[in-house]
Amino acid sequence: MKVTASSLIRWSGLAALVAGIIFAGIQPIHPPDVVASVTTGAWAIITPLKTAMCLLFLIGITGIYARQVDEAGWLGLAGFLLLIVCWWLQTAFIFAETFIAPPLAKTAPGFVDGLLGVSYGHTGGIDLGALPAIYALVGVLYLLGGLLFGIATLRARVLPRWPAGLLAIAAVLTPAAALLPHAIQRLAAIPVALAIAWLGYALWSERPQHRDLA
Repeated sequence: MKVTASSLIRWSGLAALVAGIIFAGIQPIHPPDVVASVTTGAWAIITPLKTAMCLLFLIGITGIYARQVDEAGWLGLAGFLLLIVCWWLQTAFIFAETFIAPPLAKTAPGFVDGLLGVSYGHTGGIDLGALPAIYALVGVLYLLGGLLFGIATLRARVLPRWPAGLLAIAAVLTPAAALLPHAIQRLAAIPVALAIAWLGYALWSERPQHRDLA
C-alpha cells in the first residue's frame, strides 16, 4: 500500500477519535488524585492509557490541522500550536503519574500527594518548584488553544461545524469547573473530548483523496 500525505492525515483522524474516546471514558472512573490511589489496579490501567492518549492527541490534532491548513489561516496555526504545547506539557505530568509516582508512594508519600495535588491547586506545602506554575500554564493553553482551534475550524468549513463549535465553547467553559466539587470536576473534560473525537471521526471517515498520486 502506497503511503500518501492524504492517507496519513486520514489515519491521524483515527488517532484523534481514539484519544477523545479515552479522554471521555476515563473521567467518570478515574481514581482520586491522592497517594493512596497510585498503587491500585485502576491506577495501573488508567495512567498508561492516559500516556497513550497524549501521544494520540498530538498525532490527531496535527492531522486535523493539516487537513484544513490552507483554510484555517493564522488563527488555526495559533490554536494548533497552543494545543500541541498543552498536550506536550501534559504528557510530562501524566508520565510522572504513571512511572514515577507509584515507586515513590511508600518512600515519599508527601511528595507524591503534592505532585498529584498540582492538578487542583493543593500541593500540601510541598515545594515543587516551577511545576504548579507550569500546570497553570497548561490550563491556559488548553482554554485558548481549544477556543482558537475551534473557531478556526468553524470558519474553515472543511470539517463539521458542530464539533468545532463544541470545542470552542467547551474550552471556554472549562474553567467554570473549578466551582464544582473536585470529585466531579473531571466531567467537565468530556465535552472537549467528544468534540475532538467527533472531528477525528469526520477526518477518518472521509473518502480517500487521490491528489497525491502521480
